[in-house]
Amino acid sequence: MTVSIMTKEDVGSVAALEKECFASPWTQETLSEETDNPTAVFLAAKQDGKVIGYIGSNNILGEVFITNIAVKNEYRRTGVASLLLDTLIKKCKSEKAVYITLEVRKSNFAAIKLYEKYGFSLVGERMNFYSNPDENALLYTLTFDYD
Repeated sequence: MTVSIMTKEDVGSVAALEKECFASPWTQETLSEETDNPTAVFLAAKQDGKVIGYIGSNNILGEVFITNIAVKNEYRRTGVASLLLDTLIKKCKSEKAVYITLEVRKSNFAAIKLYEKYGFSLVGERMNFYSNPDENALLYTLTFDYD
């Protein structure tokens, strides 16, 4: 398995993955725009040249916001999300980011466990943030200390 920067050639596969994983998926056009966005860092995990997962984020002045993490159903619980998150965290540290933050469905226990494993802390909750189904979002943040 490899992880690399998402390219325009990956966008179709990532858009299909979005449809597989999310009630309100990003469009192929929106994902394609992110490949040209100077603040965006989108990483694709590939197995035998095929996209099996991705993580998207935006880094604005050292404040990193994770937009999405998605892994194909048949590759879940095989370390793909961990590898993507670990790679992003290392990249953020190398760029001296201040923190990484994200929101997650309150019922997404697998994702919450992953974030907590990497040191993210619960910092808040957004009421009725998600739809299909309606659900609150938990806010998690990982702050970097460079002392």
